Amino acid sequence: MIPLRDTNPRHHGFPWVTGGIILINCGVFFRELIASPADLQRLMVAYALIPARTMAFFSGTPVPASEALFPFLSSMFLHGGWMHLIGNMWFLWIFGDNIEDRMGHLRYTVLYLVGGLAGSVAHVLASADSGVPTVGASGAIAGVMGAYLITFPRARVLTLIPFFFLFTRELPAYVILLYWLLLQSFSGAASLGAADATQGGVAWFAHIGGFLVGIPLMLLMRGQRRA
Repeated sequence: MIPLRDTNPRHHGFPWVTGGIILINCGVFFRELIASPADLQRLMVAYALIPARTMAFFSGTPVPASEALFPFLSSMFLHGGWMHLIGNMWFLWIFGDNIEDRMGHLRYTVLYLVGGLAGSVAHVLASADSGVPTVGASGAIAGVMGAYLITFPRARVLTLIPFFFLFTRELPAYVILLYWLLLQSFSGAASLGAADATQGGVAWFAHIGGFLVGIPLMLLMRGQRRA
């Protein structure tokens, strides 16, 4: 199921933070596109999250803190390809504008960043031996999706459903989001038993960690902003 748009109106103007995050991610991706192969490799090694490097830092190995800790933030703004970028930004636009509208710009920014950090921590713990660079805003966006689940569970989302042929249907947001969480959970559990679980692929536990942290963060920070 692929969400196309929601029918949930905004009440406080344009979602400037959501739009700004999308522009930053697109700008960073453009930087990746114009980099030479060697420069791109250096970029990924320096700013992508590498679980084995982070775990080595915490175990006492002499790894610079900037290489072990800063990627928790910087990796959120890197992407591995056009589809990775478009998919993430599409989900952010669908679900992020209403959460920003409800929370306000500052609290929404905190939610986004903390969700991303939580997703990165979950990925490092689940793939501690992996030397594969991990990039993407998925954990942060998952935090926004968790916030949407408890704030607008019955909002209607126009959804593309591939089932022998393609058709669209408006579904409650909780159906889309819980289906997505279930898919991440099954895929994450399957990856733990895979022989090549540390050799790349999707950071399933980053998605799960961000989503689950987004729920209590929303409960704590949503405040009383109303139309």
